[in-house]
Amino acid sequence: MSSVAVLTQESFNEHRNGLLPEQISSVGSSGNDDDDVLPTYKEAFPPLPEKAATPEGRQELDNAWTKIRPLKSSIITQVFHVPLEERKYKDINQFGEGDQAKICVDIMQKTGAHLELSMAKDQGLSIMVSGKLDAVMKARKEIVSRLQTQASATVAIPKEHHRFVIGKNGEKLQELELKTATKIQIPRPEDPSNHIKISGTKEGLEKAKHEILLISAEQDKRAVERVNIDKVYHPFITGAYNKFVAEMMQETGARINVPPPSVLKTEIVITGEKEQVAQAVAMIKKIYEEKKKNATTIAVEVKKSQHKYVIGPRGNTLQEILEKTGVSVEIPPPDSSSETVILRGEPDRLGQALTEVYAKANSYTVSSVLAPSWLHRFIIGKKGQNLAKITQQMPKVHIEFTEGEDKITLEGPTKDVQQVQSQIEAIVMDLVNRMDYTEISVDPKFHRHLIGKGGANINRIKDQYKVSVRIPPDNEKSNLIRIEGDPQGVQEAKKELLELASRMENERTKDMIIEQRFHRAIIGQKGEKIKEVRDKFPEVIINFPDPAQKSDIVQLRGPRTEVEKCSKFMQKMVAEMVENSYSVSVPIFKQFHKNIIGKGGANIKKIREETNTKIDLPAENSNSEMIVITGKKANCEAARNRILAIQKELVSWCSVSIPSKLHNSLIGSKGRFVRSIMEECGGVHIHFPTEGSGIDTVTIRGPVEDVEKAKRQLLSVAEEKVRTLRVFFFYCFFSASTAETTAQENGETNGEVKDAADPATPRKCDVIVLSGRKERCEAAVEALKALVPVTIEVEVPFELHRYIIGQKGSGIRKMMDEYEVNIQVPAPELHSDIIAITGLACHLDRAKEGLLERVKELQAEQEDRALRSFKLTITVDPKYHPKIIGRKGAIITQIRNEHDVNIQFPEKNDENQDQITITGYEQKAIAARNAIQAIVDDLEEMISEDITLDSRVHARIIGARGKGIRKIMDEFKVDLKFPQNGAADPNLVTVMGRPEDVDEAIDHLLNLEEEYLADVVENESKQAYMKPRATASSVSAGEEQRSSSKGFVVREAPWTTSTEKAPDMSSSEDFPSFGASVTPKTSPWGPKRF
Repeated sequence: MSSVAVLTQESFNEHRNGLLPEQISSVGSSGNDDDDVLPTYKEAFPPLPEKAATPEGRQELDNAWTKIRPLKSSIITQVFHVPLEERKYKDINQFGEGDQAKICVDIMQKTGAHLELSMAKDQGLSIMVSGKLDAVMKARKEIVSRLQTQASATVAIPKEHHRFVIGKNGEKLQELELKTATKIQIPRPEDPSNHIKISGTKEGLEKAKHEILLISAEQDKRAVERVNIDKVYHPFITGAYNKFVAEMMQETGARINVPPPSVLKTEIVITGEKEQVAQAVAMIKKIYEEKKKNATTIAVEVKKSQHKYVIGPRGNTLQEILEKTGVSVEIPPPDSSSETVILRGEPDRLGQALTEVYAKANSYTVSSVLAPSWLHRFIIGKKGQNLAKITQQMPKVHIEFTEGEDKITLEGPTKDVQQVQSQIEAIVMDLVNRMDYTEISVDPKFHRHLIGKGGANINRIKDQYKVSVRIPPDNEKSNLIRIEGDPQGVQEAKKELLELASRMENERTKDMIIEQRFHRAIIGQKGEKIKEVRDKFPEVIINFPDPAQKSDIVQLRGPRTEVEKCSKFMQKMVAEMVENSYSVSVPIFKQFHKNIIGKGGANIKKIREETNTKIDLPAENSNSEMIVITGKKANCEAARNRILAIQKELVSWCSVSIPSKLHNSLIGSKGRFVRSIMEECGGVHIHFPTEGSGIDTVTIRGPVEDVEKAKRQLLSVAEEKVRTLRVFFFYCFFSASTAETTAQENGETNGEVKDAADPATPRKCDVIVLSGRKERCEAAVEALKALVPVTIEVEVPFELHRYIIGQKGSGIRKMMDEYEVNIQVPAPELHSDIIAITGLACHLDRAKEGLLERVKELQAEQEDRALRSFKLTITVDPKYHPKIIGRKGAIITQIRNEHDVNIQFPEKNDENQDQITITGYEQKAIAARNAIQAIVDDLEEMISEDITLDSRVHARIIGARGKGIRKIMDEFKVDLKFPQNGAADPNLVTVMGRPEDVDEAIDHLLNLEEEYLADVVENESKQAYMKPRATASSVSAGEEQRSSSKGFVVREAPWTTSTEKAPDMSSSEDFPSFGASVTPKTSPWGPKRF
């Protein structure tokens, strides 16, 4: 038995693709003998062509290898020549430099092609361009336009041929410009000219002109024919499902455009080659003449409501009748009240068509089932589950529930409608037997309390008694609450709701005034303390204001007696907090804090326990000396005395008498001066009496040496202040005799000053003596008087003082700097309206005017603030809130900006979820409310309809990142809701919007479903023929099959000859390495070629 070569079937199939048809047929031919089936080695592996010279320069071998397409490089090279006379830049001395070189670099950067320039003997320019094909063509166009002089020419072709030169989206024109390296300008459609302008090189002009004339000549062969055919005969020309017109187009090669039934045009347009158009026109006219001669009509009356059944979805039923009978059925338009249906066709076919029309019209029926309207939602079931079971069984039946009507309308095939009707009647009968309803009257103001926070109360009643409770929304202003469900549960729920309502009528709401600083303490950490209060008074609802509101009002609501008890209890809590919140600060020298604390905190711990107070010391790295004591007043005073006693044992103190009028100047701006003395003297404490008390005593405490040092410094500074701050009286002495007389009158003799005779006479130290000429002395006196500060008082309303001072005193500092005066605002506890302005007389009037002007501005701001704080609320069902807010807040932001108001929606845990608050000017707030109400009115007019769309097309309708669904929603102005994963009915889609928009959107969605579903079905059918993904079992089975198969075998292989054996893999002769020299030998494999 001979040896055979074994290949896999996949390798053989791949190899067969390169064989000639006759070779494939010979390989694939079957016979009884196995050797005849096997291909020979040369057939399976044809030899490579031998290198031999032929007259044509190459050898044509008739074998499979000649059929292999050679690989082409993606990089091409072209050379362009620019004659000397057409060169733009002819300066030979600047070749490779200047503008020409810059242009070449720019072209390479733009196109990505590589350019090389060279100069020919005739001074012409040769440009070699390398790169990808499109890059080379672009570079060529740039070279021609920028390095070669341009010429222009015009070519005239018929105006109607221009669009063929341009091509679709201008692609043909761009291709032509690249191909010819020219610029082609085509006149605009409104321009009557038929001349096309071409600019470029002479060679390019000729090529472009030739190409344009070729396009025009080609179009001259084509024709357009318009044939007027009565609209009623169009169906006979198109045929059922457009079969006739498609056959005519295929037969003639012409394009035939028949206007659709919805377009009221009689003109049929045929385009194509003249002969093709003439043939198509003849065929159309032949059909028309034949039908006009032979066709007759009959008119029948069909109910308007049944017309849609005759038409069918997308007119399919009409096409079906036309296909079966050859009769055209004409239906009056939907906006017509006519019920006449016209049948047109051959007389012997009209009877059959009429039977089909009546059959289709009566194939659907409309029926109704009596059912109380309150039972409708129980029939539908939760999320439409009950109804979905029926519709899944009978998908062709349309079930319609009308709100407020005691009936259900059914529409669909007669048999299906009867089955659905019997099912729904059974459901209605069952519900009527086991369910009941009742209505109770409750004041609408108690409705939200019956519902409870987050619906807690009403949900508990529903779950407990297995009933449904409908509480009307606030905008209905109805007091009827409807309870539906099991008869016993209805009665029990009614009883509990009435009890709750009765209890609410006895409820009382009380507002307590509690300072906001105590709110956190009453609530406690994590609400522990307020929980204790609520547990003690479970029937009382306690509401604290939002911290941001800075309100002191705490609201209590509940039964009258319980509210009173709770109120007294909380007042007692607040009183204790007030009593225990007394605080006093004790200044203690920083170096003595450790003595106050004691060893291991013994002293401070003992004081805290014995006085029952809280004592806080500043941190070690703090500069503060204040120790804060908190608790009851008496206890705080006791603790304070004990701490001061400890300090008293450790420090020395003394008192100094300094006139009180000097205290402010000694303290300095923001206490800087006195602080510098205290720091310099070892941290002593200097205490000045309260401003305005009139006390002159200043107390100094601290270590002995530091106290004495501070006392000396303080007295020294005080003396300097006394000398510089005296009130001066000016006396002028104009001559020596006058001075002597004045001295005598004041009791001055021999250089000594005696006691003045007049007690009002100023002391010598208060006198400034001026000597000089009289007029100059008088001028100096006036100048000195002008430097004496003057104080005036301005009346400003007390409530404006804090605005005049400004944030951290910025407002008053700005005025003092601007007017060069000192402005003194009275302390808040004085409640005074008088502001004092001190400064030079020349500055006071301007400062007063500025202050009064500021007062006017503040009063105007107050009035504007009051006008802007107008507030109103609007009640809107929470389900409409997202629509009012809009996508990313677009709608509500527009309303806010347009009306300059603030619109606040309720928080998630707010009881009044339906209240929207608007703040701003009254007129603008009302306008904003009207704008919101208009949106709500539009939303309330909207309806919601469920349709069934195959879940396999949902993803395509939604589109990438929701683009498709957003386009549909924007186009039809509706909202679409697709089912989530795991929904009971994955095909159920909800459409919400205005009735007319919803209908249009549903039609569009159904059309999309039909279109996409065809693709889905086609893909699924393709998947059935595709090779399934390999599994473990299939892989093992495949291996087993391959092991048992012989594989691919060939006859007459070289190694099967008697003189040859299979090549030796280890032999360097059979498998030489690169560079190794071997002795050639004859082999059945053919001559070796290296």
